[in-house]
Parts: sequence; C-alpha cells; structure tokens
Amino acid sequence: MRILLTGANGLLGQHVLQSADSNTDHEWIALGRGPCRFSLSPLVKYISADITDKNAIQEIFQRHQPQAVLHAAAMTHVDACEQNPALCWAINVEGTYHLLLAAQELNCFFLLVSTDFIFDGKAGPYGEEDLPNPINYYGLSKLCAEQLVRGSHLDWAIARTVLVYGYTPGREKNNIVRWIIEQLEQGKTLHMVDDQWRTPTWAADLATGCLQLLNSRATGIFHLAGLDMLTPYQMAQQIAQIWQFPEALIQPTNSQNFQQPARRPLRTGLRIEKAQQQIHYTPHGFVDSLHALYHQWLSQSTAR
Repeated sequence: MRILLTGANGLLGQHVLQSADSNTDHEWIALGRGPCRFSLSPLVKYISADITDKNAIQEIFQRHQPQAVLHAAAMTHVDACEQNPALCWAINVEGTYHLLLAAQELNCFFLLVSTDFIFDGKAGPYGEEDLPNPINYYGLSKLCAEQLVRGSHLDWAIARTVLVYGYTPGREKNNIVRWIIEQLEQGKTLHMVDDQWRTPTWAADLATGCLQLLNSRATGIFHLAGLDMLTPYQMAQQIAQIWQFPEALIQPTNSQNFQQPARRPLRTGLRIEKAQQQIHYTPHGFVDSLHALYHQWLSQSTAR
C-alpha cells in the first residue's frame, strides 16, 4: 500500500517511518515542513510541503497516487494556538480540508490523528462516544478537523491520543518526557502540576496503533493512548526514579500557579477498550516504556 504521511518530521511521524525498513508491504510518501530530519529508507520518499497550500497538495496526490493517508501534521502547541488562532486554523482545519479534497479524488483511506483536548476535562477518562466540548482553541481546531473527516465520502478513521512522548536520540522534537529528562540532567528544579490527569502515550505505541488501523482499514473513532492515568508530577517522579535523578528536584504545584494563555482541561485521559478489542492495540505501561527509553538515553550518553 502506498501511504501518504503528513508530519513526517514530528515525533509520531518519525516513529511510524521507523517501521519502513521492517515492513516492505508499504511505500511511504512522507510530507514535512522544511528539510528531512531523519535517515531515509529506500521505501520512503520525502517531500517538503505545506499542507496549507491547496494546489501543492493536489499536485502531490496526483503525482504519487497514494492509496491511504495518515494525517499526523498539526499545530499542537496549545498556547501558540491560542495566541495565533488564524495560523492554527489554517494548519489544523484548512490543511485537513485540502488533504481531504485531494484524497477524495483518489478514494484514499483517511486516518486523522486527533487529541484528548477536544474534551473539557470534567469527566475523564473518555470513551469514543462521549461528547466533545473543547475549552481551548487547539481543541476546537482539532474537533473541526474531525468533523471534516467524518463528513467526507471516504473510508475514514480518527485516532485520538494523549500527551505523546518519546526519546529517540537526535531525531525528534521536544516532548514532556524528553524535556523532564533534559531539565533533571542539568540539575534544575521542576515545578510539575499535580491536578491535571492524562493517559500519556508512548509514540512507539501510537505508531503501532496507527499502522494497525491502516492495515485493517478499520473505520470510525479509536482512542489510542497509554494504560496509566497520571499527573505530570507523577510522571516526573517516575522518570527521576528510573534515571536516578534526585527526586527532591521535583516539586508539586497546581494549575492555578501557572499563568498560561490557553486553559487546560483538568482530567482527560482516554479509554482504549475499543482499540484493544477491535485492532488488538496493546500499549506499554508508562514505567515499562520508560525503561526502554532509559536504555536509549544510556546509549546516547555513552556515545557522547
């Protein structure tokens, strides 16, 4: 299957493409902003592209004739979305619309990656049938993207996820786990909120779940998240234990002590029973994933 992937330079995109060498059933058309920031497999063609450029997207689809789309590109910085809603809308909503228009001409299977932030955080963890009610512009933009996908004439799936993290040395953008490790490595004291609950998701598990959806062409909404309901403070504590950093560097605080442009839902998290049953999604526990990331971190530290 020829799959067009957006967001190829991002955390999820890079984990998806790590499968390219081991899975020769797929060819990948990988779209990203700017130069390619990873090693290319012979099965991956990288194209620098802007999904807000409708004509460019149409031309790419017509030239490469994908059979499926994995749309992982998005403006995900929550405060930046709140401060620049026009750019957020252009990327998250109009960009999705451009991809859908091009995909409909080829009757592609369309998989959109979405977020727990479409919910207000009053009753988490959430199932696929719970009603969205976003409280920030990022969540609103992703909900609008979902509605576009659901209103298309394509076979589609939506994979909602939560607080994606990973640590592939030298390959990806920052994320909460990598940031905590780097801060503790420098001996900095961290004030981590202990009143926001999430089900943090290892990028490797999310990539596997997305591939399971693509391979099975399962349709509908699926929640692909981690097993454990944790606060950022609890996450940092477990990271410090495994990396053997002083736990005294981690101090609990609450959301009211942070002045941020965008509101955060207090309790989201996603229930994953549907994905476990229908596509055999089997994510790792948070601690298990940290042990795998710790070995990657050790390898990088030894190579310095």
